[in-house]
Amino acid sequence: MDIIVPVKQVPDLVEELEINSEGTDLDREYLTYIMNEFDEQALEQAVLLKEATGGTVTVIALGMGEADAALYTAAAKGADNLIKVTGDDFDETPPDSHAMAAIIAGVLDGRSYDLICTGVQAADDLDGQLGPLLASRLNVPHVSVVAGVVADGSDVVATQEYGGGVTATIKLATPAVLGIQAAPQTPRYAPISKVRQMQQERTIEEVEAPGVDTPRLKVRKMSAPESASHAEMITGSNDEIVERILTIIRDKGLARA
Repeated sequence: MDIIVPVKQVPDLVEELEINSEGTDLDREYLTYIMNEFDEQALEQAVLLKEATGGTVTVIALGMGEADAALYTAAAKGADNLIKVTGDDFDETPPDSHAMAAIIAGVLDGRSYDLICTGVQAADDLDGQLGPLLASRLNVPHVSVVAGVVADGSDVVATQEYGGGVTATIKLATPAVLGIQAAPQTPRYAPISKVRQMQQERTIEEVEAPGVDTPRLKVRKMSAPESASHAEMITGSNDEIVERILTIIRDKGLARA
């Protein structure tokens, strides 16, 4: 089974994030990028399927952030082919899900594949639309919020999660697109030594970004959350604490005097 895994670089939330002077985006000059955590789940699921059925895993990343490092890390985890999409200023204007779907569909034009595993969403937009938009462009079936996939001949069987712990088992003919929420196991760790080995042994295929036929969303204004109030630490005896809590509840109109 030949599997495609698009991966996205997102800002590392451990870092201090600042807004640019125009107030329209993050200040990306000194941002540290990491692979989107749901894309790591998608990669793990793809490698598990390859190990079970044979075939290949091809990882596609836009040429932004630490794209080369992400691709070599994917190789250290079991990916066979590495593709970096170049030719657009992705660091300055990262594409939204519509543009991303158009770009990936263009890169895949003329390439054969059985399955595309995307992360169910990305940490920097949380819209969960890449999978369905990509499937629509490629005219193939799609299932999202997937927590496990097994091969069934030329088909795949996906476990889809719903609210309240409800799941559904869905069988799809391939080719298909799956939005992976969680792989059956924790994504495997790639030691630095293995990543460096991949840097010496593997070649990243560079592909020019195709022109996209969809306008990108524009952020009109971005701002940090405003601090409304601070927590009050209540101290004293039990009676004093209870009395203070009751006073606060009454002052806010949440209880009768």
